[in-house]
Amino acid sequence: MFKCFDQDSISHMAKLVTSSGQGEETYLPPALLYIPPKNYFQDAIHEAEMLFFTVIDDLLCKTQTSPREIDVLVLNCSSFSPAPSLTSVIVNKYSMRTDIKSFNISGMGCSAGLIGINVAQNVLKVHKNYNAIIISAEILSNNWYAGNDKSKLGLNSLFRMGCSAVLLSNKKEAKYTSKYKLSQLVRTQTAYNDKSYLTATREEDSEGITGFTVNRTALQVAGETLRLNITTLGTLILPLKEKIYYSLSILKKKFSRGKFSKSKVYMPDFTSVVQHFCTTTSGKTVVLEIGKGLNLSGREMEATLMTFQRFGNQSASSLWYVLAYTEAKERVKKGDKVWQIGIGSGFKCNSVVWECLRHIMNESKNGPWANSINHHY
Repeated sequence: MFKCFDQDSISHMAKLVTSSGQGEETYLPPALLYIPPKNYFQDAIHEAEMLFFTVIDDLLCKTQTSPREIDVLVLNCSSFSPAPSLTSVIVNKYSMRTDIKSFNISGMGCSAGLIGINVAQNVLKVHKNYNAIIISAEILSNNWYAGNDKSKLGLNSLFRMGCSAVLLSNKKEAKYTSKYKLSQLVRTQTAYNDKSYLTATREEDSEGITGFTVNRTALQVAGETLRLNITTLGTLILPLKEKIYYSLSILKKKFSRGKFSKSKVYMPDFTSVVQHFCTTTSGKTVVLEIGKGLNLSGREMEATLMTFQRFGNQSASSLWYVLAYTEAKERVKKGDKVWQIGIGSGFKCNSVVWECLRHIMNESKNGPWANSINHHY
C-alpha cells in the first residue's frame, strides 16, 4: 500500500507510535486519511480553513465579540506559510476592518504560541482599548514525508492536528469577563550558540529530535535553554527565601572543593507560587524530563501527559489543550497562577504566567475535552 516506504521504515513508524504514549483518539487531517496520503497545496489550505474558522467561530461566540471588534490578529504556523498569508485568509473570511494589525509567524515550532502572546502584548502596550486574537496551529497536510530517512519519519508518526484561539484585551471592561490576567512573560533564545543552532536544525526541528527519539545532545541543549529561561522567570516571581537558597547553592558550587564541588544547584520550589503547569507535548520522554528538572510531581505533570495521550503532539497549540484539561477538571480557582512553558526550534524557550481572575467551572461540557475528560486522569 505504501510503496514509498521500505519494511524497515514501516516498522520504525509503528514502533514510534506504539511506544510514544499517545492514545488512539488523536486527529489527522482528511488529506492524510487516504492511502497513500495526499499532500497537495489545496489540501493544506482546506485544513487551515477547517481549523481556523472552527476555533475562531467558537471564540467569538463564547466572548460575544464581533469580528469588526478585533484590532490585532496574530497567527503562528511553523511549516506552512503561503501567499497571500494565512492571516489574509482569516481577514477575508470574517470581513475584518481595513486597519487591523495582522502578524504571521512561521518557523518557530512549539514555542510560537507564546511568542504570539508577546507580539499581541507589545501592541496592546501601545494602543488602548484593543482586542487581539492569537491563533496557534500546525498544518500537517503538506508535511507528509514519503521516504526512508528515519530522522524524518517522526513527522508522520507523532504530530497531530490541533488549533487554538485566544482573545487578549486591554479594555477596562475585560477584567469583569476574562478568565486570566497576563502576569509575566519571559522569552529566551540560544540560537547564538552554534551547538544549540546546529543541534536544533540538523533533523528538521527541535520537536523532530526530542519528540520521538532520545537524542541526548538535543535534550541537554534544550535543557540549558530551559534553565536560562526559568532562572530569569524565577527572579520575577519567586519569594525571597527561594531566591536566597538558589543563590547560596550557586556560590557553594562555585567556591567548594572536593566532594562539594559536584553538588547540584538548588532547584527553586516553583509550586510555592504556581499552582498549575502547562508544558509543550513534544513527547512523553521530554515531558518527563522537564518535570524532573523542575522537581514536579506526577500530579503537576498530569495535564500535559494526558493531553499528549489524548491529542498527540499538536505543536504550539498544545499548551492551550493542557490548560483546557485542568479547567475541565475544575482545578483552577480564583487567584491561582498558571505557568505555560513552550520549547521550540532554535532553541527557544518561552514562559507565560497567568493569574486566574475567577473560578473556572463547567468547562468539561464544551471545548476539546467535552465527553472525554472523565476517561483521562
